[in-house]
Parts: sequence; C-alpha cells; structure tokens
Amino acid sequence: MSILKRSIVFLFFLFALSGNAFAQEADKGIQQLQVDVVYLASNLLEGRETGKAGEKLAAQYIASRFESLGLQPAGEKGSYFHYFDFKYKPNPHSDEGAQDRTGRNVVAQINNNAPTTIIIGAHYDHLGYGDFGSRHTGEPAIHNGADDNASGVAAMFRLAEQLKASDLKSNNYVFIGFSGEELGLYGSKYFIKTPTIKLANVNYMLNMDMIGRLNEEKVLAVNGVGTSPVWDDLSKVKTELKIVESESGIGPSDHASFYLEDIPVLHFFTGQHTDYHKPEDDSELVNYEGIAIISDFIYELIKSLEKKGKIEFTKTKDENEGRQAAAFKVSLGVMPDYVYQGKGMRIDGVQSGRPAEKAGLEKGDVVIKMGDIDVKDIYDYMEGLAQYEKGETGRVVVKRGDKIMVKNVTF
Repeated sequence: MSILKRSIVFLFFLFALSGNAFAQEADKGIQQLQVDVVYLASNLLEGRETGKAGEKLAAQYIASRFESLGLQPAGEKGSYFHYFDFKYKPNPHSDEGAQDRTGRNVVAQINNNAPTTIIIGAHYDHLGYGDFGSRHTGEPAIHNGADDNASGVAAMFRLAEQLKASDLKSNNYVFIGFSGEELGLYGSKYFIKTPTIKLANVNYMLNMDMIGRLNEEKVLAVNGVGTSPVWDDLSKVKTELKIVESESGIGPSDHASFYLEDIPVLHFFTGQHTDYHKPEDDSELVNYEGIAIISDFIYELIKSLEKKGKIEFTKTKDENEGRQAAAFKVSLGVMPDYVYQGKGMRIDGVQSGRPAEKAGLEKGDVVIKMGDIDVKDIYDYMEGLAQYEKGETGRVVVKRGDKIMVKNVTF
C-alpha cells in the first residue's frame, strides 16, 4: 500500500475511533472537511512546497478525492495533472542556489455538454519549512497551511460533491487545485498560457483562498464584485454570512490570473490572522462549520445564476487607484483585520517587540487616527503610516471598547 493510501486509511480510522463529540455528532459533510484539512495540513506533507515531495503527495490526494467523487480527469493526456516547470530561487534577486523544479496543478471536471464552463479553484501549495515567504522568526519549521489553503481545497471538494449530485446542468464545472500560488501564482498563470479547456467558453471563475477562520460575526470578504454586473445581486443570495465586498479583480491569489484574461471572478476570504504564513496555521484552529457555511453560500450563488447564461465581464479599478500611493518606510507591527466592517482599522494581532506592542496597543483596538489623518479604513491607515520616518514618534488614537485612548508610538 502506498504512503498516500496508508495515510488516508489512517485518517479515516482515526476519525472512526474518535470518542469526542465532534466525531459522534457532526454531520458527515463537516467530518469530511476535517479529514481533508487534517491530511493536507499534516506534517507528513512537510508544508506542501511546490516541486517537493509533499506537494506531490498532496496532488495525489486531491486527484484521488476527485476520482472518488466521480469527476473526470481534465489535465494533460487524460490525467488529473497539469505540469509546469520553473526555476525556484531562494532569493528572488539572485540566481545563487536556484533549482529547476516541476509543479503540478490538479484538474477535474463535470462535463454537462453545456456551452459554458465555471471554474472553481483553490491553491493547495504552501511554504514548506518556511524558506520563502514565511513570517516565522525562529528555527526552520513545517508550515502546514491549514487555513492557507487546505481550507479552500476542502471546500472545493464539498462543492464538487454538491454540484455532481445537483440538477444544475447549464454549465460544465472544472475544479482546479493550483500549485505555485505562494511563489507568484505560477500554476494559475501557466494554466492560462496552456489551458486544458477552452478559455473562451469560461463563464466565470470562483477562487477560495483562506476561508478557514470564519469569525463569530460570520464576516466573509468577497473580492472582485466589480468584474461583472451580476455580482450586484450577491446580497440576494440567502445566507447567514455578513458579506464585505470589494470591486477589484486584482489580488494576491489565483483569481487575478483569470481576471487579466477578461473572465469575471470572485475571491472568497475570511481574513488574515496572527498565524498567517507561520507554523502555527494548523488544523485544530480551523472553523469547519464556517467552511461548510461558506461553501454552501457559494453553491447557492451558482444556483442563482443557473439561468443567466454567459455573464458579462467588466474591468475594475485597482483599489488604490485615485489614492496617493502610500510609500511608507515604517511599520506599526500589527496584523490588520481585513474583514472588519466598522469605521477605522481594527487590529487583529500585535507582533512581539514591535512599535505597537511597546506603545501598549492590543488586539481588538481600532485605530481611528494617526497624526493628522482620520483613519476610516485600511487605506487611510496606510496613508497614516506614510507620514513617518524610522525613529519618529507619532500620535495614534485608538478605540478600545467604549474608551478612546491616545498612544505615542515610536516607529
């Protein structure tokens, strides 16, 4: 029996024997989400770094899940795989230590013989031991990437199962597990250059990247709503989620590759957190019920567009267009809460030893003013940072609960 099959059997055996309330009472769909995330975010896969053995194991798992769901291969030469060669550079500014590697996308389809196709995607690669892109400052450690982005891959499987069993036949459905996203959207860019389907027939693309940390307020960020007029009806889809919309089709995830080919896109995201790109992004911190709620919302969205035919594409403005570029030389040392709906910039995490911590700022504080700039959103916050040089002290006003506090921050 292969390592992959032994690992899958072990995981199912683990859940079958588990005596906790989750395993006994949770519905099978949520159990399956947990099985998928736990495997993909296990140490066995060593962080799923593109071109390494762990990425290959993850790709084989994804292909086996597609096959078990009854999806047809849609990669190269009748397989589920779509390979791309690239040169990995530990230092992007130097060729020293460069390596030739091969990554692989995993592609499957539900062919309804329809004139149009919906692409549903999620990247499955992550940072390996953190040699590239990590926010970890200690010794090299496995970055398991449970939220980023085992969560999105698990939701993709759930949607595939739902759509396979549905009567939604007006589109074909192509499911893609992208690799190389963390290195610069390598997999999705290569798929655009060498597609295994007709891109001209693509109706729209839905991308799930980091949807595993739905908060108590059930806030979901949906980016790309300006890429088609039909997304104006997003609020009509029944859901318990609170949707925070942004228009731009450009963003640091795989939907951007499709937007640049004039394809309508949406990107679903539950926000960054202090474990982002760190070894601490593990499966026990994932909100599995939240993933189910989000994937069910996406299914209802697809269902609401069943009779719309091929939807219209529109170009969007970059979110920073029309604003002065915030060329800042300092950092406050906090993690912004990107799904916060109120006025100001809420702090989702404070980094140890950085200016915010030294000034007494805390997680949950809402920055409402920096120097002379009133902070209404994340962009005002960035403009506020642009006022300062390293070593300068600035006045930062925050709201903590019902109290307004003034902190002097030395950058």
